[in-house]
Amino acid sequence: MNTADITPRAQPDPIVPPNKPYLCRTTRREFIFGVASVGVTSLLQGSSTANTASSYKVGCYTRPWDQYDYRTALDGIAEAGFKYAGIMTAKGKSWLILNVESSPEDAQKVADEAKQRGLRILSVYAGEFPVERSVEAGIAGLRTLIDHCAICGCPDLMLAGTSKEGLVKDYCRVVAECCDYAATKGVRLSIKPHGGANATGPQCRQFIQRVGHPNFRLWYDPGNIFYYSDGTIDPADDSTSVDGLVAGVSVKDFRRPKEVMVTPGDGEVSFTKVFANLRKGGFVAGPVLIECLARPNTAAEITLEAKRARAFIEKTLAAI
Repeated sequence: MNTADITPRAQPDPIVPPNKPYLCRTTRREFIFGVASVGVTSLLQGSSTANTASSYKVGCYTRPWDQYDYRTALDGIAEAGFKYAGIMTAKGKSWLILNVESSPEDAQKVADEAKQRGLRILSVYAGEFPVERSVEAGIAGLRTLIDHCAICGCPDLMLAGTSKEGLVKDYCRVVAECCDYAATKGVRLSIKPHGGANATGPQCRQFIQRVGHPNFRLWYDPGNIFYYSDGTIDPADDSTSVDGLVAGVSVKDFRRPKEVMVTPGDGEVSFTKVFANLRKGGFVAGPVLIECLARPNTAAEITLEAKRARAFIEKTLAAI
């Protein structure tokens, strides 16, 4: 995924126009989405009138433990006191726990392992779909990733966009073609700030407009705002640009010159300001999953960092 969010991407093509807004009249497509999305919305956000930190579902991704087997990561997440997990990376056949090559049985095993530890999976990042081969191959691949999410009982599939400027139009087409399918499976599609055409809040808004479907939203990542701008764009400012878009948050800090393996609260991100802005913009409840931590020498020490991060984020959310 974002491997310490390795390489900055090319800037987006400014001549690609956004699609027209999706909601204009009630069609069969909208009706299907409306019915199917009820469960997704309730899973991701709960009551829109919630006013307490308890309305946020604080969890942790597997990424901090990804030099170990994913079961070790799930052990650490549970031991750190989380009830919610995000499936991302781990040591194994592939750096990604799930991807387009994974089988339904692979996804079911991940679901079972999480359940055995009392964890509910709220986000899956399973890599990207092969849109570079063709739109049709991209659609087939994205549907496979959606199916993995559904098997895991996960309400959100996180996407990272594309680093190739020439693929943005086809990438958006693939996502648009799969939004209804995802809704019928109880899965929301989301994009995170990750460089290229989706490096900042305004660029992510444009990306979402290009897709033009209400089942495609934003998974905000404040650390990546700093990372992909080489520290020149502060997420405390950028987060004011994403009102009405946010379905969830990857909690990631940042330290200069370009480091994201930082335990939240130890770096430059003002999480109090970021979450206050997101809350003001409509993100009053939903998944808040820690993605990165400092990396000490052992899995047990990583778990201690996760406990510290959980306490920090819960305190931050309680204060906004």
